[in-house]
Amino acid sequence: MCRGESASLDKRKVIYYGDELNDEFSVAQITPKTIDGSYRYINDSFIKRFTHFFWYRIVATPIAFIYTRLVFRHKIVGKESLRSCKDSGYFIYGNHTQDIADAFIPSMLNFPKTDYVIVHPNNVSMPFLGKVTPSMGALPLPDDMTAYRSFLKAIEKRISQKHCVVIYPEAHIWPYYTKIRPFTDVSFAYPVKLDAPVFCFTNTYQKSRFSREPKIVTYIDGPFYPDPSLPPREQKQKLRNTVYDCMCKRAELNTVECIKYMKKVEKDG
Repeated sequence: MCRGESASLDKRKVIYYGDELNDEFSVAQITPKTIDGSYRYINDSFIKRFTHFFWYRIVATPIAFIYTRLVFRHKIVGKESLRSCKDSGYFIYGNHTQDIADAFIPSMLNFPKTDYVIVHPNNVSMPFLGKVTPSMGALPLPDDMTAYRSFLKAIEKRISQKHCVVIYPEAHIWPYYTKIRPFTDVSFAYPVKLDAPVFCFTNTYQKSRFSREPKIVTYIDGPFYPDPSLPPREQKQKLRNTVYDCMCKRAELNTVECIKYMKKVEKDG
């Protein structure tokens, strides 16, 4: 059960962490397959387009709506800001605090656009679901340079098709975490290279009157743009800092802490 700020700390679940950049607290245990040059990121055959439409629009979108509304009473604030880029593709960055909901929330934010989510290879390695997730827009991170080139071409194509590319820059799942973890500027090379707009979304946890689960309120901010007056490396850093600062400010709106995260204390000697 989640407890509000007035609850005593000793009644909360506690997770101890050592490395904010690399610790992973997802309950899923999956052996990832290798994403090499044989992986096909783009397949626009009629059959693949049909299976994408079926799994994404007919199956996943209604499930996403029902799940996020029933389980988390999901609410979106700032969706109107996305309208400024309705005729173009864009990137959207978010905090990573749920196993299941984080797969569904982007499609609720970006509807009616189609979103493609950059994911860990775990997401295409699961029994059965691993074969379905590519049809729902999963773009797994590559393991070699041949795959990397195909990966970049896929991102460029989806942006040119006026779709949305979703990125969780924190990379690792920290369930119900109410702050924003540090993340690198590596993924901001994509919007810099393509001169594409950037948005961010911050999932916050709020007390619910009707459920033990907290309510998720998602705040959308942007658009932000690469600064062409700067060298590419500095453009990446500036975009990253803008998104990070914005998300940190939104994270201050959390009112419920379900899990207490505490940094491990290393003993001397």
